[in-house]
Amino acid sequence: MIKSMTGYGRSEQQFDEYRITVEVKSVNNRFLDYGVRVYKQYSFVEEMIREVLSSKISRGKVDIAISFDNIKNDDRVVSLNEDVARGYYNALKEMGEKFSLTNDVTVSTLASFQDVFQIEKKEQDKEKITADVKQVFCAALEDLTTARAREGERLAAFFNECTDGMMQLLSVIEERAPETVTEHREKIKARVEEVLAGTQIDETRLLQEVAMFSDKVNITEEIVRFKSHMREFSLLLRSDVPVGRKLDFTIQELNREVNTMGSKCNDFTIGRAVVDLKAEIEKLREQVQNIE
Repeated sequence: MIKSMTGYGRSEQQFDEYRITVEVKSVNNRFLDYGVRVYKQYSFVEEMIREVLSSKISRGKVDIAISFDNIKNDDRVVSLNEDVARGYYNALKEMGEKFSLTNDVTVSTLASFQDVFQIEKKEQDKEKITADVKQVFCAALEDLTTARAREGERLAAFFNECTDGMMQLLSVIEERAPETVTEHREKIKARVEEVLAGTQIDETRLLQEVAMFSDKVNITEEIVRFKSHMREFSLLLRSDVPVGRKLDFTIQELNREVNTMGSKCNDFTIGRAVVDLKAEIEKLREQVQNIE
């Protein structure tokens, strides 16, 4: 079944050290275009995002937002700078000896010097983070795919309704086309009789004129091709692979056949059906732009 390019998906999962939330929004676009919003320190996951996204979606503009909520605030490591602490201790001890002061150096004394301790950010486990983000991202994509498929079903129902109406209009044209030849023959005959005022009509010449007109307004081939394109359109609607571009091309072919029918047949009934057909084709064209 066809899928729309419009949809929204979301997933949120809790892990040992953090909670990851991924939101994915997509709209129609001629090609696959995407943007990722993620904290700078986690930008290394973007390569994985690109690979997974391109394997799941072929067309559309996709916006991806990834957020981390740290549950454990232990992403920093505090360690003792022994050389600096020893330097402070020796300096304080020497100061006490020189000035005959009581040596009251304690841990608290040394801790008051900020450079005694080193505060470093804990090294990231990039492989684990990437795997965790991938798990949440894939779940969000599944949610997005479900939304796109649901919208695709709605569009398919709309397309089927339109194509049913188009086939009814084509039936009007197909039924009316032969009548235009008969009517033209009678009109020519009536005019000739009027001009010649009862003189015998050359039936051979009359048949030649009718045959020339019949060949000029013959739209049998256009009707056959139109039906063929309509069958192709219906088959594409049931496809499980992206067919948006093929649907758009088929609509162009349908429009070409209808224009030819309109230009060949100078008939009010057919002309009105052609106008209605073109209006329905335009409806299809607008909505097909949303199909992946």
